[in-house]
Amino acid sequence: QAAAPLHPVAVQCQEAQVVVTVHRDLFGTGRLVKAADLTLGPAACWPVAQSAAESTVTFVAGLHECGSTLQMTPDSLIYKTVLSYKPTPSGNLVIVRTNMAVVPIECHYPRKSNVSSNAVRPTWVPFHSTLSAEERLKFSLRIMNDDWSMERRANGFLLGESLHFQADVASGNHVPLRLFVDDCVATLSPDRTSSPRYALIDLSGCLVDGRSDDTTSAFISPRPRQETLQFVVDAFKFAGDDRSMIYITCHLKVSPADQAPNPLNKACSFNKASSLWAPVEGTGDICSCCETGNCPS
Repeated sequence: QAAAPLHPVAVQCQEAQVVVTVHRDLFGTGRLVKAADLTLGPAACWPVAQSAAESTVTFVAGLHECGSTLQMTPDSLIYKTVLSYKPTPSGNLVIVRTNMAVVPIECHYPRKSNVSSNAVRPTWVPFHSTLSAEERLKFSLRIMNDDWSMERRANGFLLGESLHFQADVASGNHVPLRLFVDDCVATLSPDRTSSPRYALIDLSGCLVDGRSDDTTSAFISPRPRQETLQFVVDAFKFAGDDRSMIYITCHLKVSPADQAPNPLNKACSFNKASSLWAPVEGTGDICSCCETGNCPS
């Protein structure tokens, strides 16, 4: 709808930018506000055009510009910004006759369809695919001190000690995510396929090291948060090899936090007291494949 005194702010959500047209009779009183007192976004971008005949001011900004923020929901991308009016005194006066105003502006785009009006060609990249590339997840795997309060400064261990691992993902603007450790393998070289190698976690989230008779290795339950998973592994060395440097490589992954854990996305430890596998969350049956070895991958 065109900007007019009854509807003083008009917004067009285009493919890569937002166009905001503001009628200078912002309050519908007949008193026109000064164009210089209007800005867009937290970065206070200035208007790009004015129309004296129509008494309008126009802003044009990229969806990521002027300090706008992006929110993701399961179905939509929502770009949020604000139109700000901050009155300044006219001439030598020390008074103003209007109140400041902040108008929230949102542009909603579907996540599961293209938002371009262009014809789709084989070489054309859908807009939502481009956005996904900008929202890369940041995974981390750290060895923590015994109370999990901070990262452990020294990476040397004595046999008999325990290694406290913490896996995290920075989810950014994504919908809530739950982190899993798919597998972890120990080797004597950075190549995870080298030999000898020993699987600590395998079968899509089974902490198989805890199945051995002389270990207490296990996932920590409950989690401190959905984006974090902690587990403890007893220190070890490779038999018949005097090298003290061991490389541990883990594969981390996420699933939507509202998706129930399943045999593919799970964190299971072996409980020696009950001789049963138990999940950090979810029902016990998702861990049954840890014993049979036929978990999905």
